[in-house]
Amino acid sequence: MKNITTKITLFILLAVIVASCNLTSRVPEGKHLLEKNVITVNKEKKNDEEHYLQLFQQENSNILGFHLRLHMYNLAKPNPDSLYHLWLDRKPGRHKTLTFLLSEKQVNRLGHSFVVSGISNFLKKTGEPPVIVDLARVKKSKNRLYAYYYKQGYFRAKANYTIDTVSSKKAIIKYEVVTGKPYIVDSIDVKIQTPALDSLYRRSKADAVLKNGRQYREADFAAERERISNYFKNHGVWKFDPTYIRYSVDTVNTNYRANVDMLIDNENVRTEDSVYVRPFKIYKISKVEIQVNNPYEPNAEVNTTMYNGFTILTNGKLRYKPRALTDPIFITPGSTYSDIRRTRTSRYLSNLKIFASPILINYEEDKADSTGTSLIAKVRLNPKKNYRFNIAADLNHNSIQDFGVQGTMGVTFLNVFRGAETLTLSTRGNIGSSKDSSIKDKAFFNILEYGADAKLSIPRVWFPVNTERIIPKEMLPSTLVSLGVGRQKNIGLDKENLTGVLSYNWTPDRRRTAKFDLWNLQYIRNVNAGNYFNVYRSSYARLNTIANSYTGINQEYFDEFHNLSGSGVYSFINDVLATNTGTSITDADFLEVRRLEERRRRLTENNLIWASNFTYTLSTQEGITDNNFYNFKVKGESAGGLLSLVAPLMKENKNVPVGQRTLFDVQYSQYLKGEVDFIKHWDLRHRRVLAMRAFFGLAVPYGNSNSIPFTRSYFAGGSNDNRAWQSYGLGPGRSGSINDFNEANMKISFSTELRYNIFGKLNGAVFGDLGNIWNIFDDETDPAYTFNGISSLRDLALGTGTGFRYDFNFFVFRFDVGFKTYDPARLTGDRWFKGYNFGSSVLNFGINYPF
Repeated sequence: MKNITTKITLFILLAVIVASCNLTSRVPEGKHLLEKNVITVNKEKKNDEEHYLQLFQQENSNILGFHLRLHMYNLAKPNPDSLYHLWLDRKPGRHKTLTFLLSEKQVNRLGHSFVVSGISNFLKKTGEPPVIVDLARVKKSKNRLYAYYYKQGYFRAKANYTIDTVSSKKAIIKYEVVTGKPYIVDSIDVKIQTPALDSLYRRSKADAVLKNGRQYREADFAAERERISNYFKNHGVWKFDPTYIRYSVDTVNTNYRANVDMLIDNENVRTEDSVYVRPFKIYKISKVEIQVNNPYEPNAEVNTTMYNGFTILTNGKLRYKPRALTDPIFITPGSTYSDIRRTRTSRYLSNLKIFASPILINYEEDKADSTGTSLIAKVRLNPKKNYRFNIAADLNHNSIQDFGVQGTMGVTFLNVFRGAETLTLSTRGNIGSSKDSSIKDKAFFNILEYGADAKLSIPRVWFPVNTERIIPKEMLPSTLVSLGVGRQKNIGLDKENLTGVLSYNWTPDRRRTAKFDLWNLQYIRNVNAGNYFNVYRSSYARLNTIANSYTGINQEYFDEFHNLSGSGVYSFINDVLATNTGTSITDADFLEVRRLEERRRRLTENNLIWASNFTYTLSTQEGITDNNFYNFKVKGESAGGLLSLVAPLMKENKNVPVGQRTLFDVQYSQYLKGEVDFIKHWDLRHRRVLAMRAFFGLAVPYGNSNSIPFTRSYFAGGSNDNRAWQSYGLGPGRSGSINDFNEANMKISFSTELRYNIFGKLNGAVFGDLGNIWNIFDDETDPAYTFNGISSLRDLALGTGTGFRYDFNFFVFRFDVGFKTYDPARLTGDRWFKGYNFGSSVLNFGINYPF
């Protein structure tokens, strides 16, 4: 009752505060607050971003209809400094007393302090002043709406506005546009003064953006100008730009037809004291010079190296294989001048990350050519230092350790094999303190994790067979070879980890990327598998409960507190599975013990995974400010296929059936895995974005495996998944997440999030997360855990919540509160809103957006 009274009191207090904040309290008499803009075109309302961007005045921002920033501004005192001085002089003795205690200077400065002015200044700066209807801006908005349609061929359009006062200090502005009939491009007459350009234009005419019969759009004229300019510059026309293309449009007495004349002038050539006109020329590259600065021998004589027609110049010794310098160069001797070749060259060289910016590529006329149609391309490169050190340290705290110190130390070698390769060698380590009772070492730093990694990046496809026809160098191919080892002590099962990757990456175009792991090797060895029940306490607790529910269990399995001892828990499991407990065990308890034992074996077994995978990504995002885009990623993986061919030939697998074969005494994993990930963003204007993500993943074991390795399985929950559940805390299915680390081999996930600006760099969000994980096509048979067709979709969990994001420019800090809205682990009919309270909420902290 007390809690209900408190909540009602707080609600009433909040309502009083909001009601007391009149939106028009800062609106001067005779002026009006802009309540809303309404745009109608041919009597049809327009609410899209493009139309509203034409307006010079937008209404005050709001969060789900609430004008938070305007309320904050209204709460501020208009002139806190003046009010302070009025208060100071209201009583003569007040000023004198303060001056005696402080000083005249300090008394004056007090008026500018945070106590007096700070809160109001903060509210003004953070808040938003009321948008007052400005007639001049309204007229400019009307004219811009007219111009918007004029540029689309509505030359006889009309635009008007009306201002409706909805109260003494509020107004709605209504813009009305009547477009009339659009003009259609009728004839296009092209006049090109340079014959060579005329020939080029006719070869590309089929790709023209501007065509007769289409509605007149100014954007088409600009796009056609850009298209022609790019085509010319990529087919030998040096120094051409769009300003040489002019249009003349006739619409007089043409019955809504536009007749277009397109004129392309000759080249203007500037000399020291004059300008003259000449026909454009088609240029060829006669020579390519690659000038490499050698910082280690700055005063050495310049040496010249000829390779495949390229001229390489360097002072002193050439520290690169010639091919490493010529491969990234798309400008070749004898080729026609092409601006896109320069762009690709610059991009490739920058992608190598061994040359300092800027990378200069210049052209000059070859004076040895009497026809004046040859160019010399000069590429200037300044190498970075051959190596750099990388050192980082951090303090951390998590569920494993109470306090920890982690660090990395490494060195990166550039051009390590003189082929523009990059080699990074690094070590990593972590020492921490844990009070876990299962750790016998009672020193302060009693847990340890360390490892080493080696990564070699090669700026080409490293493969015995030439792949140029399949993956040309225009796609910026690269190869990554990496090896890593790691070791844990007093952490979980004390894993030893060995990884190895041979990966190929390339970019078909600026929107698409591809990655192919020819082999992805992972070997995991659990050094301290006997520590399992100290780590997975929920499994131990259930076994202990079952054991204590029967009186006939061997008492030697229990400690003095009648809990299963370290060795007793294993003896109890063996007795149950061998039906040798001396008492009758229920079928339900027998199945539960068997399932827990199977899970223990699964999580303590050593894993050998030798997989290949392919990932394809498509993104339409134009830049970090683009909020109208989608990302699509698909991934396929196959593991164990090659090993299944090798294993039968090994001595250790003679007469061993499929499903039990090993490689170096470790059973290898065999499975197929596929994933689809789709992200879509919509810009809702006023710095509001609607973001959506859909994910589906499935891994199917076969051959030598009847389950998916823990490291390749799926989990649900966490700050980047369903935020109403902790990581590994959701699913599988409707099982209730009774394990410490719940995972499965199938996952469905869908999330949507409305993001909005609160003020400045602080943003808010409301979200809904739908999803779950299930077992399917593996050794799990419990219906609560498995996916059994469409009916299992009722086990999709729904979490909703709200959060804040603060943009630090280089990263976004994120805080979310998630509530269990629909919990499939509860009984049918009791699943909705049972966890919708702060006591059951989940707090999530993260870096950057979840999707």
